[in-house]
Amino acid sequence: MGELDLSKVRDRGNKKWVAMMLPEHVKLLREYMEEQKRAPRPDLDEWDLDIIQENIQLAMKRNVEVEIKTWRNGVFHIHLGKVIWVDINRRKIEMEDVLTSFTLQLDEIVDVTILL
Repeated sequence: MGELDLSKVRDRGNKKWVAMMLPEHVKLLREYMEEQKRAPRPDLDEWDLDIIQENIQLAMKRNVEVEIKTWRNGVFHIHLGKVIWVDINRRKIEMEDVLTSFTLQLDEIVDVTILL
């Protein structure tokens, strides 16, 4: 007897069950799937914060582009541009890219990479 080739079996996942579900159940399943995609906030220690601060200062001093990674509500965002100024009192950093200038919250920054 021949072996069963499971590589050709295509499971449709939740699609096959949606027809039997109430709209409320479908909505809850979608919300659950979105929540599962969210990433926890990275736990930064003193060393990490020092490196972030040094990279921001160096980028401002050399006037070079940086890649700043921020975390908000379980989602990571990447921002490219040059650091214009840092306001410690308001906990904000202003950056500019080719098209516009924008402001980021210092508390949301999880990584800074200098682009050469």
